[in-house]
Amino acid sequence: MEQLLEYFGVLTGLLYLFLEIKQHRAMWVVGFLTSLVYVFVFFFSKIYADMGLNIYYVAISVYGFLQWSKNRACEKSEMPSVPQDSIIYRRLTPRLFIGVSAAITVLFFLIYIILNDFTDSPIPMGDAFTTAVGIIATWMVARRIMEHWLFWIVANGVSVYLYFGRELYPTMFLYICYTVLAAIGLYTWKKKGTRSVDNSL
Repeated sequence: MEQLLEYFGVLTGLLYLFLEIKQHRAMWVVGFLTSLVYVFVFFFSKIYADMGLNIYYVAISVYGFLQWSKNRACEKSEMPSVPQDSIIYRRLTPRLFIGVSAAITVLFFLIYIILNDFTDSPIPMGDAFTTAVGIIATWMVARRIMEHWLFWIVANGVSVYLYFGRELYPTMFLYICYTVLAAIGLYTWKKKGTRSVDNSL
């Protein structure tokens, strides 16, 4: 059963990333399902922070869907010349970068302390790092900030190593694909995207 859930998560995870590259709202529905499945996969594998991260993903999938729906309608009215299928994004400002970096650092230390002192996690440092980056990067996706792809490239690359060590080979393959597709997503958003006239967050 656990392996079937993992394979299902791999398939829906790939579909999610494809839809994210296309900036299609359906990605949040697929992401909801993927995250729900991985809550159980990571629980059985004792990767507790990533399990908690996927609980967060379940919740933020609802937020992301609502946020993209609202912003898309507003931006289309403000930017009528932009094609219907255009990718609209914001950029990471220097001030926001400082805030994002600080948030990741604080989250990393908090999660590491919890994992190291209160669980039997075999990979507390790596698990804490990918979870901290994932929390912030997912918020950046919901706000359609271009640079979220860079954060995912780093987090997914580290995750490949972690899942290999835990012998979660289908999930490791998924995260190899995630890493490659994140680079493709960054390129696609830069090439085909249109910067939002509203850079407020």
